[in-house]
Amino acid sequence: MGDEMWGLGRTARGRGRISMAAAMLLVAAVLSQGAARAETLPTGFRDTVVLSGLTNPTVLQFAPDGRIVVGQKNGVIKIFQSLTDTSPVTVADLSLQVGDYWDRGLLGLALPPNFPASPYIYVLYAYDAAIGGTAPRWNDACPTPPGPTTDGCLVSARLSRLQISGNVMTGPEQVLINDWCQQFPSHSIGTLLFGRDGYLYVSGGDGASFNNVDYGQYGATYAGDQANPCGDPPGSVGTALTAPNAQGGALRSQSIRRPSGPATLDGAILRLDPSTGAGVSGNPFFSSTDPNARRIVAYGARNPFRMTQRPGTDELWIGDVGWNSWEEINRVVSPTTANNFGWPCYEGAAAQGGYQGAGLSSCSSLYSSPGSVVAPYYAYNHSACVVNYTGCRTGGSSITGIAFYQGGSYPSEYNGALFFADHSRNEIWAMLPGTNGLPDPARLRSFVGVDPTGGAAGHPVDLKIGPGGDLFYVDMESGAVHRITFTAANQPPTASFTATPSSGAVPLTVNFNGTASSDPEGGPLSYSWDLNGDGTFGDATGATATRTYSTAGTYHPSLRVTDNQGATGTASVTVTAGNTGPTAVIDSPASSLTWKVGDQIGFTGHATDVQDGSVPASKLSWQLTMHHCFTPSDCHAHLLETINGVSSGNFTTPDHSYPCWLELALTATDSGGLTSTTSVRLDPRTVVLTFRTNPGGLNLTNMVVNEAPRSTPFSVTVVVGSANSVSAPSPQQFNKFTYNFTSWSDGGPQNHTITAPAVNTTYTAAYRKR
Repeated sequence: MGDEMWGLGRTARGRGRISMAAAMLLVAAVLSQGAARAETLPTGFRDTVVLSGLTNPTVLQFAPDGRIVVGQKNGVIKIFQSLTDTSPVTVADLSLQVGDYWDRGLLGLALPPNFPASPYIYVLYAYDAAIGGTAPRWNDACPTPPGPTTDGCLVSARLSRLQISGNVMTGPEQVLINDWCQQFPSHSIGTLLFGRDGYLYVSGGDGASFNNVDYGQYGATYAGDQANPCGDPPGSVGTALTAPNAQGGALRSQSIRRPSGPATLDGAILRLDPSTGAGVSGNPFFSSTDPNARRIVAYGARNPFRMTQRPGTDELWIGDVGWNSWEEINRVVSPTTANNFGWPCYEGAAAQGGYQGAGLSSCSSLYSSPGSVVAPYYAYNHSACVVNYTGCRTGGSSITGIAFYQGGSYPSEYNGALFFADHSRNEIWAMLPGTNGLPDPARLRSFVGVDPTGGAAGHPVDLKIGPGGDLFYVDMESGAVHRITFTAANQPPTASFTATPSSGAVPLTVNFNGTASSDPEGGPLSYSWDLNGDGTFGDATGATATRTYSTAGTYHPSLRVTDNQGATGTASVTVTAGNTGPTAVIDSPASSLTWKVGDQIGFTGHATDVQDGSVPASKLSWQLTMHHCFTPSDCHAHLLETINGVSSGNFTTPDHSYPCWLELALTATDSGGLTSTTSVRLDPRTVVLTFRTNPGGLNLTNMVVNEAPRSTPFSVTVVVGSANSVSAPSPQQFNKFTYNFTSWSDGGPQNHTITAPAVNTTYTAAYRKR
């Protein structure tokens, strides 16, 4: 994926309404602990859900006293007393301050090494207001105007610490930093971690456009909005920046190199005093009078969402989410030496074609200074598998987890290995150490991979080493925390079963089918059922069973499977007798509707229920999701907006690169807690833009999204109304002659933005031979 963070799964669906009601009613719920979904792991490893019932968890930390602290994207922080705790307590609720929209939210959380003696929880989150403003400004939304990807709903970010006593927050939030200007709803903040030196390390993204080359020219599409809202030099708020001297947009990642103006924290790694948030002695720019410069130890990152420290060293290993081509793992050997990773002038190890073609001085000076940029330690291309095996994934990508294995029950070859995860590909890999002890890119292993049915590692957004030295990962969309364990001996079997139907009027006859249960060694299984949910097994044996529930109520039948060596696995579901789930209906829009960027689309819906009759609007919830596609059939999803408690409303269609489509989903909940979800797919109206040169054959770069130099003529398909950055590099060498740009056929400057018209259009760049 690269362009945005949260890839909610690969999808290839036809046009039309998508009903999930049947699936929702098949198995109403799965209890918190049990084997994870189907996936492929190395022999002896097992993936188990250990914590569940969370709402978009993004980060976890293990406390020295055994507690587990989990941060949710919405700003709610929960504490589990142990891995067997099924009733976490809310220690803090920052939802009023947190901007929970698209990729924004509470994304970083850290505990002091001597917690709870040092009684603080440190948090890093998108603050729902501009720097110095008062939240909430946008209330977890972004209307049009200004439009989330058009002019942008400007927010900032906060690094704060919260004092707690037991499981209770005491006193006000202590804000250490309010910075990180973010115009667009991705590339927000990232990780908090304590280094072995006792300092606090922080990562943050560039806050720039993920659709176009962005150097500070956007923001004034609609009347009343202002270009360059972050006020980047050499202009000010309200002044659209231009090449070659622009220093805004993604170039905020290079702000420490600005000829003038203060440094920003965007696209940078910081090393801070955890008591004050100030930079510390030994930082590369500590002698500066600029407080932000004093904080920075590395820069030139696009979206350094996750980072970790290699055990026994001061090294930082950083996963930087790329644009359309490369995901990077970057290494900071020492935080006392400045590291420039090159974004946006570089992506992967090479110059980034779009920004190179824009003719920006900040990039040109890097290109002319070999060795000024630190190349990635490792990078993987979006078009290639990280590890080749049947079913390995390519396409949309976002590196979203990174952790070092430090020893435990895993085989010794993993000692010192670097685990890294991709939220869009739903995979986790291990980079085993080489002879020098460092992770060796030549020794890559699939760790949690794709099985023959397409099952994989959920949607990992954080990797941590926890109790027993095991790897844990946060699965955001499933609201769960997974643990990967290893047993050299016999592996326990996995219990899995369906209950059909799982709800209905009494008497309710339910058919149970446990044939999906499996044994890792392929051995035979025996079955034992607890059909009334009283905790006693033996109500039935065999792979299938049937029970009639004559009394209304909620039951939790379970299946226990046992392999031929006595190892067991258990699974449970929920059956609701005396209640039938509701039926959700979207009345409008119809699936035949097509949209262009900026359209206002109204929606209406309702739900009925056998027991309740008409379901009130307060029990309806809408979700708008953008499906972004690498190819028309290889897509991942981004949750844009949730609207609760209404039967009608409207939303504005965002700007996005093509292929893409919107999904509007309606979920209804009845008085008994049963749900039904239906959705409608809405495809965009598209147009073909053709680019030519006069004379023909010259190269144009920066077409649409991240295009490398291409020979004209060529055509691209885009969404009507979308903003498309275009550049005509000059001078150009062609047939031993030099050509200088003179004009565009649409009258725009050499570098400009085209708003896609409603009809196919050709744009010609004219050149004159020198």
